[in-house]
Amino acid sequence: MTLAAAPTDALASARRKAYWGLLPLLFLCYMVAYIDRANVSVAILTMKQQFPSFTDRVVGIGTGIFFIGYFLLEIPGSLICERWSARKWICRIMITWGIVAACTAMVKTPHQFYTVRFLLGLSEAGFFPGVIVFLSHWFTKRDRGRALAYFFVATPIAQLISPKISNALLKFGTPGHSMPLGMHGWQWVYIFWGIPAIVLGIVVLLKLPDHPRDAKFLTDEEKAAMEEQIAAEKAAAALSPRMSVLQAFCHPKVILLTLAYFCTTSANYGLEFFMPTILKDWYALNISQVTTLVLLPPLLALICQLFVGWNSDRTRERRYHAVIPIIVGGTALALTPITRGHLPLTIACFMMLFAGIKGLQPAFWAMPNILLSEVAAAGSIGLINSFGNLGGALGPFVLGDMKERMHSFEPAIYVLCALMYIAAAILYFLGLGRKETDSPCARGSSE
Repeated sequence: MTLAAAPTDALASARRKAYWGLLPLLFLCYMVAYIDRANVSVAILTMKQQFPSFTDRVVGIGTGIFFIGYFLLEIPGSLICERWSARKWICRIMITWGIVAACTAMVKTPHQFYTVRFLLGLSEAGFFPGVIVFLSHWFTKRDRGRALAYFFVATPIAQLISPKISNALLKFGTPGHSMPLGMHGWQWVYIFWGIPAIVLGIVVLLKLPDHPRDAKFLTDEEKAAMEEQIAAEKAAAALSPRMSVLQAFCHPKVILLTLAYFCTTSANYGLEFFMPTILKDWYALNISQVTTLVLLPPLLALICQLFVGWNSDRTRERRYHAVIPIIVGGTALALTPITRGHLPLTIACFMMLFAGIKGLQPAFWAMPNILLSEVAAAGSIGLINSFGNLGGALGPFVLGDMKERMHSFEPAIYVLCALMYIAAAILYFLGLGRKETDSPCARGSSE
């Protein structure tokens, strides 16, 4: 081995170890977080039977109000991760949300449901952008798309794992099944999934290093090689004009990225929370059948996310890797009402929808770092995610409210479809993420 080759070999080894040393734990954390956020879509199928006051409109408001709480602490959380410690902040988030998620088992009225969902949003705020900021301390832009893709697949895998487990828990208290501790199945869904968040929070505190220099799984040579690579990228970025966090918030392209994310998030959470209800409503399915069918869309979404993350890194192109999935997903959503009465076609449309709406994420979340300097990028990620996730309040409300007033899901589906096309137009004409523009020099010119 030559002296010149040694740093390269150490860097390659460090990158491999970083993928295996960091991403599995972050993946588990995000998977559990997503389940705690979305398991209401299954639990509500039997909650409605016990509490008739939980109408579709109440469910839409309750699932959406989570994102109001999420919005309030998202930006401060992302800045805390940048300037203090992602490890400690993620630990705090996970333990808090695990406790609050389990407390959802105690709700009996719509207002209690609204309150717990709001507190759950407050608890989880900062986790997602905090992880993105954390990964920027470990991986250069060249590797970040692939790292984000591995992280993002936690959401479709969460959707694959949770329905059948939740379905088994829902049987508690039904004829022929016991009621452990006198609680119904829907209560056990919330308690069961809250516990792993608390355990993983402790593991994060003990095992997740903030920077390569803190990693026990790297050798000294590997630590130095990875730190030097990150430092070199930061030094090159420093030669470009820098932005403050406040300037980033006022940047037109940051505002447009936020609007695009708001539109896609509205469709994502609206359909994710209500897909089980739509299938049950359109086809009179039982809960076991519903929890089987909802496994299919995440399978295709998983493949699409991995491909987009890998191919956008390989080609160093982000714009079309974000726009094309949105257009495909939006078109599938527009066709969904036409398929009513033909279950295989409806499921196929839902599969294409979620492949598109999940698949764009690795390419989309590479864009803020293309545009902005380090601290401003951290703040802008929090801004985009917090304001954008308010779409998670709009989408479920639109579906629940319009279903209540119009006695049909179809009008709301077309509203969410229109929002997806708006997002695609914004990202296309924004011009960010063209091939090779994510070099430091190009980033400066874009500013």
